[in-house]
Amino acid sequence: MTEIVCRCEDITKEEIAEALDQGYKTLEELKRVLRCGMGPCQGRTCTPLIARVVAEKMGKSVADVSRPVTRPPLQPLPLSTFAGEEE
Repeated sequence: MTEIVCRCEDITKEEIAEALDQGYKTLEELKRVLRCGMGPCQGRTCTPLIARVVAEKMGKSVADVSRPVTRPPLQPLPLSTFAGEEE
């Protein structure tokens, strides 16, 4: 049975392992290549799971796996910006 580690983007443990085999080594690289952590949860649910897979595959502890950079907006944005409404 396939183990899904990022439910928002439907990314499996096998896809993470395959990307690691292809040379991607950090959570930031995996995020850019597979989109894991870019769904509605913004990585709150899947980042610890993906970090565990990376640590296991790379022979590291989970604490040694660096987390992706969080990039919040520079200033608060009104919801209408995202809804496409004109101000």
